[in-house]
Amino acid sequence: MKYTRLALSLVAVGLLAACSSAPKTGADQGAAVEDRSSGASSAGIDSNRVVAVDANAASGTGLAALKDPKSILSKRSVLFDYDSYVIKDQYRSLIEAHAKFLVANPKMKMLIQGNTDERGSREYNLALGQKRADTVKKALSLLGVTEGQLESVSLGEEKPSCGDASEACWSANRRGDMLYSGEF
Repeated sequence: MKYTRLALSLVAVGLLAACSSAPKTGADQGAAVEDRSSGASSAGIDSNRVVAVDANAASGTGLAALKDPKSILSKRSVLFDYDSYVIKDQYRSLIEAHAKFLVANPKMKMLIQGNTDERGSREYNLALGQKRADTVKKALSLLGVTEGQLESVSLGEEKPSCGDASEACWSANRRGDMLYSGEF
């Protein structure tokens, strides 16, 4: 039931974004904005939902802001339940924050790495890791991030964050990691 609500919420956000009014012009926003819309790349993005970030974010200082431990953007992992690729409600704000950052910084790219614990066959873990990465990618896409900014890959069980054979370690290894350009 909880996962159904999350999925419906993400779909509703995507539909609302697609049905929103046209983006405000530079005069309406109080600052000049360069029009980079070449068709569908920025269609459906509600400019009221985008959080302003530092003007230097596309250059090297954006990565420094992403590593600030006080910022939600420094958190880069979405953890999953056993044998699942459904994003938990507790990670909604994390996904939304990264989506807002990527929408505000169209030159930034993200690699999403899907990971699993060591249980299961190699083939199964690669497939599950890909589903986890694709789920995070889809959630970001529904929030306005362009396809060209996102790439998803599966690492399966090959890159564990913890090596012990315990439930605590296994749960830490069931994750989707978000890496920005310059970090992969």
